[in-house]
Amino acid sequence: MRTINRIADLKATIRNQQQQGKRIGFVPTMGNLHEGHISLVRHALTISDYVVSSIFVNPLQFGASEDLDNYPRTMKEDMRKLAEAGAHLLFTPTTEQVYPFGLERCTKVLVPDLTDYHCGTSRPGHFDGVSTVVNILFNMVEPDVAVFGEKDFQQLAVIRKMTKDLFIRVQIEGCPTVRESDGLAMSSRNGYLSVEQRQIANSLYRTLSETADRIRSGARDYQNLQQQAANTLSEAGFKPDYYNIVNSITLEPADSADTEIVILAAAYLGTTRLIDNIYLRLE
Repeated sequence: MRTINRIADLKATIRNQQQQGKRIGFVPTMGNLHEGHISLVRHALTISDYVVSSIFVNPLQFGASEDLDNYPRTMKEDMRKLAEAGAHLLFTPTTEQVYPFGLERCTKVLVPDLTDYHCGTSRPGHFDGVSTVVNILFNMVEPDVAVFGEKDFQQLAVIRKMTKDLFIRVQIEGCPTVRESDGLAMSSRNGYLSVEQRQIANSLYRTLSETADRIRSGARDYQNLQQQAANTLSEAGFKPDYYNIVNSITLEPADSADTEIVILAAAYLGTTRLIDNIYLRLE
């Protein structure tokens, strides 16, 4: 695996691959990689000829109360994992390269509506940072296909809408959430959990699964299901942020006529914020 940190070198390398007729796959990350990230790389290898991954801790998507400086940086281990997975190229730009005029003066890409709810409410400006940096990275890498995890369901929806609205020539692929043996969604944030917190963390997925089972059995009082689930999480030791049953396309509250829905949840264990979701296609 080759590692590049200069934009000019990146573009020259990509151009060479394109001239050979190769399909470029892209997996953007913020590093501190786990099996969930690696599954994205493996999927990219099945649908493209040359896979580029990036590691860039994006300051624009961190809020004022979120500790950017303490975000885990594990570059050496990340490089090993990417190489073993079969990635062809790792791109590691600096903040100055991505935002040459500074964070306050950079052009921002805003995706309306989809960012107004859920994590958008809890983390104002977060998705503006996500859509901006993804757009920048797309322009740098010029991939044919980009792969993202479905664990961040709202993020995936935002990126899909941005790509469609701006006519960006890239296919967006979503990959299923990779879970621990007890159901907990793999996340870089799991490393912040204490031993005691980790023992109850899987209650988030268990609660989502219980709600999904009730919906499959015919329950349609979504407000009541949401409240019951929030109570269950509180009793388990979580501080619920949100627990919403929504239309999977608009991310607005689902009604009984919707056939494709997603249950979105975010909750705190101590200071660690965990997110997860379950998608349902109903008859």
